[in-house]
Amino acid sequence: MNLELSPSVKYWSQFFHPIMMWALLLISVYAAYLGLQVQRTRNAQGEQKKELIKGRYNVRHYQIGSILLAFMVAGSIGGMAVTYINNGKLFVGPHLLAGLGMTTIIAFSAALSPYMQKGANWARVTHILLNFTLLGLFTWQAITGMQIVQKILTNA
Repeated sequence: MNLELSPSVKYWSQFFHPIMMWALLLISVYAAYLGLQVQRTRNAQGEQKKELIKGRYNVRHYQIGSILLAFMVAGSIGGMAVTYINNGKLFVGPHLLAGLGMTTIIAFSAALSPYMQKGANWARVTHILLNFTLLGLFTWQAITGMQIVQKILTNA
């Protein structure tokens, strides 16, 4: 049984990871917005707080965060798998190492959820710091990823 992929499938499979990651970057910005609204709601008083609560920012932030966790981990593994299938090796460099770091950061950030739900302020502060670090790394990853896509297109 031959498990070799056709050249066409191998070529086009290289673009799924960058497209998915760009979508996740945009969703990450939205998650950051929701997180900031959660913080705003927490700090609000009176009528303003009642209005902000109606936005259900905490629920939406948690749901979007869960989606990001799942798809970022799957996208990271998928990107490495496609690279390995197409090249017989992984290219160990800043893009791969930062991507692995991002996957670790989002796992730790999500793991803080139970502590935040119990009101631990240290967990909230850590969660925010981790996620803004993640967002910065993610932006840099998008730029370096486009350089890799350009190399793929040039070598086609």
